[in-house]
Amino acid sequence: MSYQLYRNTTIGNTLQESLDELIQYGQITPTLAVKVLLQFDKSINQALSNRVKSRLTFKAGKLNTYRFCDNVWTFMLNDVEFREVQEVAKVDKVKIVACDGKNVEDRR
Repeated sequence: MSYQLYRNTTIGNTLQESLDELIQYGQITPTLAVKVLLQFDKSINQALSNRVKSRLTFKAGKLNTYRFCDNVWTFMLNDVEFREVQEVAKVDKVKIVACDGKNVEDRR
C-alpha cells in the first residue's frame, strides 16, 4: 500500500472529481475508481522517489509543533527560509509531512 498524501494535490483532486463524474454517468464502477486511485497513489510515490533529483535546504525561525504517528512526521514551522542553490523563498508558516521513503511493502 502506498501513501495517499498526493490525493490532496491539484492533480489528485482533479482525478477524484473526474472519477466521481464517470461514476455518476455510469461509465465506470466505483470499484474501478478505487483501483485507479490506488494505482495513482503507487505511481505518484514511485515517480517522486525515482525521478526527482533536486534538493533544497530550509531553516525555520520557530518549530511550532511536531508529531510522530504511524511512521509519519508532521512539523508546523514559522518564519521559514527555503534555499536551492541561489534561489531563496521565505514563508510565514509551513506544514511539512514526512513519510518513510522506503516502499511500504518492503517494511512488512
